[in-house]
Amino acid sequence: MKASLRSTLLLTLTALIWGVAFVAQSEGSNYMGSGTFIGIRFLMAALVLLPFIRISDRRNHRKESPAQRKGLWKAGILCGFWLFVASFFQQQGITLGTGAGKAGFITATYIIIVPIFNWILFHKRTGVAVWIGVVIALVGLWLLCMTESFSLQKSDFLILMCAVTFSFQILAVDRFSPRFDALKLAAIQFLVCGVLGIIAMIPLEIVPAGFAAWAAPLASWSAWIPLLYAGILSSAVGYTLQIVGQKGFNPTVASLLMSLESLFAVLAGWLLLHQTLTLRETLGAALLFAAVLIAQLRRD
Repeated sequence: MKASLRSTLLLTLTALIWGVAFVAQSEGSNYMGSGTFIGIRFLMAALVLLPFIRISDRRNHRKESPAQRKGLWKAGILCGFWLFVASFFQQQGITLGTGAGKAGFITATYIIIVPIFNWILFHKRTGVAVWIGVVIALVGLWLLCMTESFSLQKSDFLILMCAVTFSFQILAVDRFSPRFDALKLAAIQFLVCGVLGIIAMIPLEIVPAGFAAWAAPLASWSAWIPLLYAGILSSAVGYTLQIVGQKGFNPTVASLLMSLESLFAVLAGWLLLHQTLTLRETLGAALLFAAVLIAQLRRD
């Protein structure tokens, strides 16, 4: 029970950090392309974790065998690949014009994709209470996020692909997090994601624009504020908390908890930007909270 409560609190905190990150991602898209933002963001996150890994290893006198290191790198590369694909789709969708509310709703559809893939790939069934929670959460997310008319544009399709690929990242973390050190798995995941971002950045952004035009926006402090938040808090802290929180935790319930990022994005706008919450959004928020509670009443 204590472990379950700890996971719930950690994943809720993850959702809070990610919810505010929608603002940082939207702001960052004004200064740089998706590859640049992802590359710098996740390499920064990997660097932030390095001293904590060294401290942890010294304190616990930890030393992996060659076989353990090989397994850790394989797991980190797989998680990092899916994280890059999901992040690239999401950043591209936001850059091309999908609004934050709509992006939040479409991204959060992973709450229904995760249990389906978990059943197809690993033959793990999801309990009735969790499915009830998923359905209620989808209704709540619609009321909370979909303040604009719904029509699937190219940018929205990219966000939908983000939801699909992020489902694979969630399932990969669920599979590997119990077996490996959370900090090391997170750092390798970030390193792989960041390197892939840099690789994508060169042909898609530097070559077409030219180095001078590409580098000019990075000279502005305004460009680094969203990068620092996305790199340190959203990535280094948020995704590490995800790995720790998902250890031994039902991945469908975990995805429901992390979908609270949509709620926190709306609340952040209300608190920080003085945006009003409508009755529709308030009802959606209440349903989303109810869904999370219902899904945890019974574990499969």
